Formats: sequence, structure tokens, C-alpha cells
Amino acid sequence: MSAFPEYSKYDGLGLAELVRSKQVSPSELVEEAIQRIEAHNPQLNAVVYKMYDYARDAAKKALPDGDFTGVPMLLKDLMATFAGVPTSSGTRLMKNIPATVDSEMVVRWKKAGVVILGKTNTPEFGLTPFTESLTLGPAHNPWNLDRTTGGSSGGSAAAVAARIVPLASGGDGGGSIRIPSSACGIFGLKPTRGRTPTGPLIGESWHGFAIEHVLTRSVRDSAAMLDATQGADIGAPYAAPHRERPFLQEVTTKPGKLRIAFTGKPMLGKNVHPDVLKALEETVVLLKELGHEVIEATPTLDKEAFNMAFVTVLAAELRADMEEVAQLAGKKVSSSDFDPVSFLLGMLGKAFSAQEYSTAVRYLQSAARGVAGFFEGYDLLLTPTLSQPPVLIGSLQPSASEKALINVIGSFDGGGLLRAIGIIKQLAAQTYEFIPWTPVFNITGQPAISVPLNWNSENLPVGMHFVSKFGDEATLLRLAGQLEQARPWADKVPPGY
Repeated sequence: MSAFPEYSKYDGLGLAELVRSKQVSPSELVEEAIQRIEAHNPQLNAVVYKMYDYARDAAKKALPDGDFTGVPMLLKDLMATFAGVPTSSGTRLMKNIPATVDSEMVVRWKKAGVVILGKTNTPEFGLTPFTESLTLGPAHNPWNLDRTTGGSSGGSAAAVAARIVPLASGGDGGGSIRIPSSACGIFGLKPTRGRTPTGPLIGESWHGFAIEHVLTRSVRDSAAMLDATQGADIGAPYAAPHRERPFLQEVTTKPGKLRIAFTGKPMLGKNVHPDVLKALEETVVLLKELGHEVIEATPTLDKEAFNMAFVTVLAAELRADMEEVAQLAGKKVSSSDFDPVSFLLGMLGKAFSAQEYSTAVRYLQSAARGVAGFFEGYDLLLTPTLSQPPVLIGSLQPSASEKALINVIGSFDGGGLLRAIGIIKQLAAQTYEFIPWTPVFNITGQPAISVPLNWNSENLPVGMHFVSKFGDEATLLRLAGQLEQARPWADKVPPGY
């Protein structure tokens, strides 16, 4: 029997209001969420670590008085450390090693009053835009179980879309909040660089590309949780510009007439699916109906140079991650302990010189300056979030022959050979074909959102991607609130959930 059958009708703030008015108890919400995990997770593989005992105990105690008191929430199994609970980061070596401290984001989520139920599926080290690690297995999209959830916050997105929880945590280093939000038909905000904390164990993640926040169904949940978690923590290397008023207020503030650039031309890849272009056209029409000025324009970017510079930095960061994980496990880095794509990129990271790494960082910083200059003429940029509707699980993985080649090269740590034969360039190009826009704005640090405005004829979600100036989440939230009113998506529920 359902503990609270009306659960899925409410977003996080709505459930918290019911708790405050004593119409429902935190324990009832926890039991409902647990029932939903048990019912749906065998098909979705969204939740990879269950914390039921903790959640039940926490729900019976006096929870902090926050905007989300008593609301069930899940943590992505990457970056968000919970003391005494493993954070696998999608890798076998870390699957059973408990964290020693709560990360600052977990501290702030707890202060907001949420009850944490478990941890969600992620690819190894959050590397890929699909969630299919060998350690945790593939996450399945509730709109179609054969389709990808996107990544790297794929388990969180699936759980929110399937109405297991109203919100779940995510991290975004190349689109990893926005990509799965698009694939699963929910709302995802990547905040401005430095808006949310990374401590106490991390100074900056992926050279500042990655930042944590939540994936939600409603815009207001995302805004309210950003209010609860924003601000630099002790020792932060930088902080986002200060906001004078709560983000939650922006959701119901009219955006006024905005000057919005739009493009369907991929900034990093080459091809865009017709369904995606159709969704973009429909969004442009909607924006014009809402009174905005919409102009076709796009920032200039040398995609070839950007692609390789981004891969260079990620490869170096990934190698450092692999060495750290292996050391914690008391081992040396070995191909038998990591997924083929991770190990391949890690070999490449070891082969690059310090000078090549620094050159790549300098190029990306210069490119970010150029992209930021484009926004002097516009309030926002609109692109699709992804180049395609959610693709089949496994279709973005290396082929069997490519995996065999990776294993052979890995047997003698052949990073130099990888560079010579160009396999990494080929795999990178395949990835950028799926995500031709999102990584650019991790480099610039600008805030960006994926909005669930469209579904294609196969009933698969197609998200729209909006980007604003550095520090300006307010404009994004105002527009998102307007779009949510103009084209509501709250009643868009995957069949069977």
C-alpha cells in the first residue's frame, strides 16, 4: 500500500509545505520514496547505493528547518561525499571505500532539511555523456528503457523523471546536469562557476569546469536549492558574483523583453537530428509569442582546437583521478580496474607533457574570453541541449574492435601510440556529435539551463538549452519560470510512473 499516493503531484517545495502544515510526515514521504525505488529501480538501475536505515532514522528526528524539510533526495555517486558511505565515482576500486567526511554541498543540502535516501548511478569519474559504467551498469531512461539517460548525472535524472524523488544531486563538468535533464525530460541548471562550494576535499574540480547543483522537475525547486547552497566555503579559490535577492524570487519575476540569440549549428560537432531542429524552431516561435526579440547568431569557435584542448585537460585530470583512486586502494593503475574509455584517456593524460597541458589551458581560457564577448550583444543564447533525442544504450560506447585495441595498447601503457593512431580524436569526435554545445559553457563558467519544452513523435524528450552572462542565473530563472507557465511540463510523466 502506498504511504502517500499523492506524492508525485508535488515538487520538493510542495512536499515541504505539506510537512510544515502536518498534512504528511517526513517518515511517510521516506516510505513512499523507498517503495518507488523498490518498484522501479530494477528496471532503471538509477539508485546504486541504498541508505534506507539512515533515511528512516533521520525522518523520525528533528530535521533542520529549511525550505525542503522532510523531502526525500538522492545524491549522485560522484563528488557528493557522505561520511561513512562509499562514493564509488563509478569505479570498482572505490565501490566499498567509505568517505571520511561530508562534502560541503552535502552539509548544505542537509541544512535545507532533505532526507537522503541513497546514491545514484554515474559513469566512471563522470567522464562520459552516457551512464554505462562496467562497475555500476547502465542506467535506463524511464521514457524508453532502451535509451540512454545521458550523463554523467544519469541515475539522478532517471530517478527524478520517474517520480522517485522530486530532486537529486548532479555535477556538471561538460554538460552533466543539462545532458541527462534533456534526455529524461526534466529541468537542469548549471550554476555560474564558484556559485556552489567544492570543499572541503576539492579546491576546484576539472580545472574549474565542474560544479554541483540539483536536477529537478520544477524551476522553483532548483532556484530554492540554489539559495540554500550558494556561496563560497572556506578556502574556495574563487566565488561567483553576489546576488542581492533570493533566486526563488526570480522564478516569478517577469523577464521583460529579452534579446535572445539562437543557433542550431553545432559549435563542436557536425550534425543535428531533424527532431531537434524542429524543437528549436518551435521554441523560437514560443519566445517570439512571449514578446522576446530572437535573432539567429552564434559565438565563433575553432571547434578542432577547442576539442583537442578540452580532451587534453580532461585526460590530465582523469589521470590524476586514477592515480589517486589506485593509491587509496593500495594498487597501481591497471587496465583491469577501469573502463576502457577511462583507461584510454588516462593513458593519454600520462603521455601529455606539462607544457602541452598548460598550452591547452591557456587556449581554453582565451576561447572563453571570445565566447563571453558574444554575450555583450545578447541577454541569452538558445541552442538545443543535445544534437539528438536520447540514443540507444551502448551506441556511444567504443566498438568491440576499438575496445580490443585499447586493451592491447593498455597492456604496455601506450599513450604515445594512442596519440599517433588518433583513436582518441575519433572517440572524442563521436562524443561531441552528441553534445555539440554544453561543454563550451563549462569552459566559460557561465550559467546555463536545459528546459523540457519538447517531446518528439516517439515521446522522447528534447531539451532546450539557454545560456546567460557570467553570474546571471537570475535572467535564466525568470525566463524558465515564464516558459514553465507558458508550456507546463509538470504533467509530462513517463508511461508507467
